[in-house]
Amino acid sequence: MRLRALSAQDASAACALYLELTRSGQVADETQFAQVLAHSGTTVMGAFDQSDLAGMATLHILPNMTYGGRPYGLIENVVTARRHQRKGVGRLVLARLIDMAWDADAYKVMLLTGTARGAQGFYRKVGFDDTDKHGMVVRRR
Repeated sequence: MRLRALSAQDASAACALYLELTRSGQVADETQFAQVLAHSGTTVMGAFDQSDLAGMATLHILPNMTYGGRPYGLIENVVTARRHQRKGVGRLVLARLIDMAWDADAYKVMLLTGTARGAQGFYRKVGFDDTDKHGMVVRRR
């Protein structure tokens, strides 16, 4: 597997992979993907098997007022293509993003995962702890 930050040229493959992640069946277009990539502090990291996008996740480095003003990281949209699951792709992508957050002097990295997906055990193995905080969500009606 080869890791690299995704670019606008990867939009088509990324949008196809996002469709494997979302239950809504709705994914923004390639223009929106370029806007996400252009957002300051945001990286979408991809893992490639040859030229095939096997997995990806997004890291946002966010400014902060506590912990001496050190930023924190937020990881979102972690997805591995079904044909590449259970091969260490997700672990590889997350490890790179966590390292990037530490390199940015982040004091913590957070993520949310759906309770129905059964991924909590995977995230615990990567090093995330769900006993310290609880994520809560409000969705627009």
